Amino acid sequence: MSKLFTINLADLAKGAIVAALATVLGMVSTILSAGHLPIGDDWKNIGAAALTALGAYIAKNLFTNSGGEFLASEKPAND
Repeated sequence: MSKLFTINLADLAKGAIVAALATVLGMVSTILSAGHLPIGDDWKNIGAAALTALGAYIAKNLFTNSGGEFLASEKPAND
């Protein structure tokens, strides 16, 4: 996990994967349940929702410390 107000590449990659999978699977299943296949405008909406989810994940990681605590300073290392 990243320190407070930082984000590392691994967190960014995890966020992109989670955002893309959750959004695409959720929205495509809803579209298919309505009885049609996703078309151009549907994919634009799916992409916009995935980017929003990624932004939320990044914001969450920026505002939590390496222990997962929201807006808490880093705990000193116990040597």
